[in-house]
Amino acid sequence: MNVNQERIKQLQQEMKAAGMDMYLVPTADFHQSEYVGTYFKVRAWLSGFSGSAGTLLVTADKAYLWTDGRYFIQAAKQLEDTGVVLMKMGEEGVPTVEEFLEEQLPENGCLGCDGRTIHVAEGKAFEEMLAKKNGILKCDKDLGGKIWTDRPEMSREPVYLLDIKYTGKSREEKIEAVREEMKKAGANTHIISSLDDIVWLLNIRGNDIMYNPVVLSYVMITMDKVYFYVQEEAVSEEVRGELEKAGIEICPYFAVYEDVKGLKASDKVLLEDICTNYTLYKAIPEHTEVVFEANPAAIMKGNKNQTEMENIRIAHIKDAKAMCRFIYWLKQNVGSGEVTEYSAAEKSLELRKEDPDCLDLSFETICAYGPNAAMCHYAPTETEYAKVEPKGFFLIDSGGQYWQGTTDITRTIAVGVLTQEQKEHFTLVLQGHIRLAMAKFQYGCSGANLDPLVRGPLWERGLDFNHGTGHGVGYLLNVHEGPQNINWRMRANGRRGNMTPFEEGMLTSNEPGLYLEGKYGIRTENLLLCRKAEKNGYGQFMEFENVTWVPYEREAILPEMLTKAERQWLNEYHKRVYEIVGPMLDEKERAWLLEATAEI
Repeated sequence: MNVNQERIKQLQQEMKAAGMDMYLVPTADFHQSEYVGTYFKVRAWLSGFSGSAGTLLVTADKAYLWTDGRYFIQAAKQLEDTGVVLMKMGEEGVPTVEEFLEEQLPENGCLGCDGRTIHVAEGKAFEEMLAKKNGILKCDKDLGGKIWTDRPEMSREPVYLLDIKYTGKSREEKIEAVREEMKKAGANTHIISSLDDIVWLLNIRGNDIMYNPVVLSYVMITMDKVYFYVQEEAVSEEVRGELEKAGIEICPYFAVYEDVKGLKASDKVLLEDICTNYTLYKAIPEHTEVVFEANPAAIMKGNKNQTEMENIRIAHIKDAKAMCRFIYWLKQNVGSGEVTEYSAAEKSLELRKEDPDCLDLSFETICAYGPNAAMCHYAPTETEYAKVEPKGFFLIDSGGQYWQGTTDITRTIAVGVLTQEQKEHFTLVLQGHIRLAMAKFQYGCSGANLDPLVRGPLWERGLDFNHGTGHGVGYLLNVHEGPQNINWRMRANGRRGNMTPFEEGMLTSNEPGLYLEGKYGIRTENLLLCRKAEKNGYGQFMEFENVTWVPYEREAILPEMLTKAERQWLNEYHKRVYEIVGPMLDEKERAWLLEATAEI
């Protein structure tokens, strides 16, 4: 019995003692964050699967792990010999977690979980399903935490202030704008649990989740007060003073659960059901009316203002310099036999950190050679990595956190001879990428409308990729941010961002790919700013502005597969890359870039 089997057996013993038939362990903190701090990695500790997305369900004698297409290969590898059954989400014949529970939970059964790690909509759905079976939901026990005896402490990294020269708006202006939206909803109280929305609203940042500069906290806004629930040792006197000037009262982190119990019958509370944990919601008195709507801050945060947009352009030029230097370094050194996936990841970090405005990475760098690149979110470690050979493809997906914004870029690089198949596949991915970059569309179009543009070249050949085409990106914030995304698939849960219309100022990734298990993976990613184009009798048209300036791999492109318009776009893009980045490089790097951006 390996360590994960032992841990799950311990959990099953605790379940039995608590009278639970099944126990749910999602990938979540108390704020429904996509990525979580080490304290909250209960699912990973129990199962052995370290991916950022997954749900563990433990029964009296078995365990199941649901994850999405980004992690199928990784999960299969990490769950080997653990006894945990991999449930591939979206695959034919694989039930959802909810369907599985409805089918397998016995009559009069009990489902357990830590209610702080499921959101309101999930909790309500579980209660409704259990009612049909005369069952109950016990959501007051953190059983995983009970058996995790050497669990790390909850992070309480220092909070720091973000200057208005970066934010474009003061915290007072933002709070007032949120109150205006509260009035429209008829609410006099607004509870915010989502960490990125909170730090955006208060013009602060932190480091409580690796690569995501957020602060573990809650906010409750009334029409005359703002309560900031935070671990008080994380707040310096300087930060406290600035927040108090704006009428923000600092309160202990966990005090929010008691404070909401004091809400009156005359109060009307606005909160977002998929961002608020179930335990917090259940603490609100039954006599208090709750309005479920999207957090106003989330909508405002997604539409970058003019100051943020200008800073974002600067951040991406800084990032382009580092990435161009990285590609030159890789091509110069791959033949030495000394380059590994891990050393390449370290080199990309080193080059980014040479810029004093780079604070950190925006996510764990994905450096993947050959078959490893077929695992969408594979990342090497200091002890587990592949050597990069002078043949085939090398994929790097990386980004930085700058004072001027957040970057995210993927390039698939030829490190040696390519096959005809590799070139065809690379060109198909690039073609879809270019089609989105070139898109002009009517205002009101969403990611669901635009996704077929990107996937078209692959679909025509019976090919596809099993992840979204694009996600929103924050400003010195989470690299994955809503409300928008680009994905044709309809999601039963979540903000359904693929139906959110594109607005001016939205920063979105453009990242089609293709993955052949055991062979190679290809992905090409730029970030796009949505801008208004012309307005005429047909309506308001929208378009995208590229902010990423790094060459695509010319050696992998088959020009004859591209249309004339696509080739023209590519040549103009490469010309612009050289104009922007060339002057920042040394002589040898500049000579390489001139060749890398030559017309095709």
